[in-house]
Amino acid sequence: MQIYKVGGAVRDRLLGKPVTDIDWVVVGASTEEMLVKGYRPVGTDFPVFLHPLTGEEYALARTERKTGKGYGGFVFHAHPDVTLEQDLIRRDLTINAIAEDKNGQLTDPYHGQQDLEARVLRHVSPAFAEDPLRVLRVARFAARYAPDGFTIAPETLELMRQLSSSGELEALTPERSWKEISRALMEKEPQVFIEVLRECGALKVLMPEVDALFGVPQPEAHHPEIDTGLHVLSVLHQSALHRQPLSVRWACLLHDLGKGLTPQEEWPRHIAHEHKGLKAIKAMNQRFKVPRDCQELALLVGEYHTHGHRALELKPSTLLDLLQSFDVYRRPQRFEEFIAACEMDARGRKGFEERTYPQAEYLRGAAEAARQVAVQPLLEKGFQGQQLGEALKRERLDTLKVYKASYQL
Repeated sequence: MQIYKVGGAVRDRLLGKPVTDIDWVVVGASTEEMLVKGYRPVGTDFPVFLHPLTGEEYALARTERKTGKGYGGFVFHAHPDVTLEQDLIRRDLTINAIAEDKNGQLTDPYHGQQDLEARVLRHVSPAFAEDPLRVLRVARFAARYAPDGFTIAPETLELMRQLSSSGELEALTPERSWKEISRALMEKEPQVFIEVLRECGALKVLMPEVDALFGVPQPEAHHPEIDTGLHVLSVLHQSALHRQPLSVRWACLLHDLGKGLTPQEEWPRHIAHEHKGLKAIKAMNQRFKVPRDCQELALLVGEYHTHGHRALELKPSTLLDLLQSFDVYRRPQRFEEFIAACEMDARGRKGFEERTYPQAEYLRGAAEAARQVAVQPLLEKGFQGQQLGEALKRERLDTLKVYKASYQL
């Protein structure tokens, strides 16, 4: 029985990066031996065990055979006679197919160290094309390691193209897809994830609404980059530079989907694109079973981001309606994330990356002013039920009128 550290832990140590999760593979052992040694079995797909003391995962060396469509269409064979090399060859990339024993000795049968040096993401074997999830994984790794100069090997990109056109991507479950998408969006260069998916043809399969934005022009006066798809990539990049949470990054990716629905004869104008895009945003939310907080923010940002940009021009009544839509009294954080998404949108334009966004301070001040209106004095005046709600709205509107009149940039 031999135990090796494998995958990301070895890869990141060799790259000089922090190691967070450690994967272990056990060669020459059976399920019975693991149980005798006190390891606790987890999962049902293949033999994985938790260490009795550390709780870390240890997987028996295994081979796999494609039997059906999708990520789950495999039969696994775990047995003491499966070698380390056989286990490593089923992995996705050469840089993830390096093993390290307890003495620090490396086993690298597929030249992963060489690809680390060359900064290349390369598939281990032709079996790469059997698992559609690997298209998303490689795109995610490209986003993670883009700052280090990594690129995808041409032959690997070709296999990704084959997978994208094979119909296999449609067999991915929403849960598996969202896990990769959400992790990719939180990388340092999330826009690279979208670029790679587009380059291999996967974007039009998985996110046709986003793919449709490329080649769609916008007015050059407001968008010097012109192309809507390039603008969305830039907005996503800004959201990473400013360390925004996942909900904001998802909203940034989806905020302009309505522009992909504008008839060509109306280009480069996109009248009412905010409202037109809501159906597309809902479709993407449902397709990937997106968490509720991300769903809600994406829809609100899609509908109201231009309100954010025009905040200083809004009438007090429109401003109040905006605050009400976000329920800033009970959900202040959601409005703060909306402001962040609007600022990323404004910065995600060629030449506007460093500009200040005074709308942010103005909107925060308006929300705070509206929140300061007390309910108790109205209750003491005898207002109840619907009348109380109307009186509270009038008070808040009057407060916003004063706020707007006295506000100075």
